[in-house]
Amino acid sequence: MDANLAFDALADEVRREILSVLSQHGECSAGEIARNIDRVGRTTVSSHLRVLRTSGVVVERKEGRNRFYALNSAGPARDALEFLQDLFQSSLKDLKSTAEAGVRSESGESGRRAG
Repeated sequence: MDANLAFDALADEVRREILSVLSQHGECSAGEIARNIDRVGRTTVSSHLRVLRTSGVVVERKEGRNRFYALNSAGPARDALEFLQDLFQSSLKDLKSTAEAGVRSESGESGRRAG
């Protein structure tokens, strides 16, 4: 499951912060990303970008000596979102069924008491 790659990549708070920067600013160089993240230095940002790129969550574009990073909307992050969406939809259906069964049960009890 490709979603596992995304979940592994998203497990780190700094990597989630990098993704937030990319979602807000679009394609950025490593230096631009590092300037937006105060807690770690540029070398650490580059290491995290390597993990994100290897997992397929971000894509890299080279232009001369520069490398630019952007979110990969078709990568494993999409698989992770689909997995979570399916999980939550299933949970909501179960919750709805449970709530409806409770309402039927209560209306049946109140009908017996009134009779």
